Amino acid sequence: MKDSDRPVGIFDSGLGGLTVFKALRDLLPGENLIYFGDTARVPYGTKSAQAVISFSSEITRFLLERRIKLLIVACNTASSLALDEIRKISPVPVMGVIKPGVDAAAAALPHGGRVLVTGTTATVNSRAYSRALAAAAPALDVTEKACPLFVPIVEEGWCSKPVAALVAREYLAPFRRRKIDALILGCTHYPMLKRVIARVMGPKVKIVDSARAAALAARAELESRGLLNRGRRGASEFVVSDAPERFSDLAGRLLGIRTGRVAVKRF
Repeated sequence: MKDSDRPVGIFDSGLGGLTVFKALRDLLPGENLIYFGDTARVPYGTKSAQAVISFSSEITRFLLERRIKLLIVACNTASSLALDEIRKISPVPVMGVIKPGVDAAAAALPHGGRVLVTGTTATVNSRAYSRALAAAAPALDVTEKACPLFVPIVEEGWCSKPVAALVAREYLAPFRRRKIDALILGCTHYPMLKRVIARVMGPKVKIVDSARAAALAARAELESRGLLNRGRRGASEFVVSDAPERFSDLAGRLLGIRTGRVAVKRF
């Protein structure tokens, strides 16, 4: 097998990383992709750092056994807490989703402004976004807000139900008075609530989708290393740690992704 034919590995705590998978599939139709969703242990955002590092390391080793050429940690919580440890055990390049999101926010506000970062409790407590934004764009005024109920709402498939709008207003309506210029969706589950969040924040707030930004960064990484697969139609493989039928159903209903058979790997 040529190096360019080897798959790109993507993992998340559950469904959220499928937003990265879909963006990558749209950008790079020739790539072979393998996606792992840790549905038995979702959400990561309420877990300890030690637990997230342990889970992420297990999944990384599993994907490395599949001879991947690039690993995308499509989970902001794992990106904020486990990226350094993952890189220690990975012989292939490892990308998170925080830096691409930060770069996209900096590009959207080249003259400074107010940025609201939304994420899981673990991601917000890590201050990973604040540190990265301070380094990349020190003129930005950054506030972070934990929105822990967003992940279970997505995992239940309730993105279009009234409860999603109710919770979004509870978390975010107070920030409308602060003249926010951009909001970072600092969790890959959150793009599935993008419309709800945008309605709460109003039309003047730019919504930064870290999933799309991560897919663009992955394309650039593969191209720079001469690893792009220029085939016409790459294969897609899906593996979860529990409830494959539910994962497949929600992937289809929420994102229009036809998974086919979903394999199960338990740790």
